[in-house]
Amino acid sequence: MGRFIYEGSAKIEVEDRALRHLQLVMTAKLRRGEPFPYTWKEDASIGGGRTTVWVHATSSIVFKYVGSRQPEINRAWVDALAFTANAPGGLYLVPEPTGSAVTGTVDSA
Repeated sequence: MGRFIYEGSAKIEVEDRALRHLQLVMTAKLRRGEPFPYTWKEDASIGGGRTTVWVHATSSIVFKYVGSRQPEINRAWVDALAFTANAPGGLYLVPEPTGSAVTGTVDSA
């Protein structure tokens, strides 16, 4: 399990493969100068609920991976995440589409 860390305090554990896909979408939006909200569900062990952060060009974000290998990229998953990021509610993790082609590595969404 990797971690997404926002501004040094808001943290969530995310499986490395999902984290890589989130990173692709987030960095693509930030390269284009597009701020966006990112929402995740909190674990029941810390009270549950949801957290939303506003991600923008000067945000301090860290993508911390446990594994040393770059996960394979599923372009359909990147597209599905990008769709949520571009919607009014903002980015949130959606399940990986099944039956989609895995395409190796991708540098941007």
